[in-house]
Amino acid sequence: MKITGSSSHVKFDLENGYAVKADGEMLVGGQFVVFKDSMKNWEPPHEDEKLSEAEVQEIIQQVKQNTNENTVQISFE
Repeated sequence: MKITGSSSHVKFDLENGYAVKADGEMLVGGQFVVFKDSMKNWEPPHEDEKLSEAEVQEIIQQVKQNTNENTVQISFE
């Protein structure tokens, strides 16, 4: 998984070619809060496919596995 973003959003590129962009907020101290409810549709070319709750939870698990103390800490609300 590749994780990129800015101070107001983050993009998760999965190994299967799918990607999702989520809104969020960079907090003081290097933590990024992702707003789970903004994770609704995949990015093009899969924009017509909605994310299921199970897919959102799988992405969250992958993010937790791919972050460590040397990366920006990502939490989900």
